[in-house]
Amino acid sequence: MSKTKIEFRRVAGALGAEASGIDLAGALDDDQVAALRRAWHAHLVLFFRDQDLTPEQYMGFAQRLGRPVEYPFVKGIAGFPEIIEVKKLPHETVNFGGIWHTDTAYLDEPPMASMLLAREIPPFGGDTLFANMYLAYETLSEGLRRVLDGLHAVNSSAKADVSRTREDRIRSDGRSADRDEFVAEHPVVRTHPETGRRALYVNVAHTVRFAGMTEAESAPLLRYLFEHQVRAEHTCRFVWQPGSIALWDNRCTQHNPVNDYHGHRRVMHRITLAGDRPR
Repeated sequence: MSKTKIEFRRVAGALGAEASGIDLAGALDDDQVAALRRAWHAHLVLFFRDQDLTPEQYMGFAQRLGRPVEYPFVKGIAGFPEIIEVKKLPHETVNFGGIWHTDTAYLDEPPMASMLLAREIPPFGGDTLFANMYLAYETLSEGLRRVLDGLHAVNSSAKADVSRTREDRIRSDGRSADRDEFVAEHPVVRTHPETGRRALYVNVAHTVRFAGMTEAESAPLLRYLFEHQVRAEHTCRFVWQPGSIALWDNRCTQHNPVNDYHGHRRVMHRITLAGDRPR
């Protein structure tokens, strides 16, 4: 029996498409996976609705796209160390990752992708913004692109202050998070290994300075880049529903979870997929 054709509807001019005609709880064949990957490369972030997956099904979907890896600072859910719970409780005012960023740019080999599954959502708010880093690079002047093409930047986990993560969610197994700080140096402009396109690869949460420069010397240009990256015309916005999934490419996007639902509970499950060293 033939399977329903997957359809993709763009949600914004810059990036993002919503997929329909696919049930991620079932076994995906190679043609479906190939179609998802093509659309993902074209739109940078894919959204799925009404996917009430068990942890086993969620992990199975992730494994069809890459190799799930553990997050260095937060312990996974029971039985699934690669699935972390991204949770904000009614009494909390700080949300997880509540600033523009690409995931774990402070690692030598940052993840190629992340996916988020909505388990519980607040009655309002809690949307996630995404930004296209291809566009961020391509809309810079030719002169500035030439300057940036030769630069590297230092990224640190300490800049975003991981210590704000609640103690009951911090890893305690002594494996990945046996250091207080992770630091990695990466090109300011990276080439996507699959599309060949160039993307701006600095972010306000993790990038501290340019390699070979002080923080004070780096600050003016970094400040401009941080603002330029997330101009409205570079972004899209996703409104969550229970069972929604977002799959984004960390090599060419940034994201920012909006913290506008104080007094309410929001619970998501996140998986990240192994990547390679930016080049």
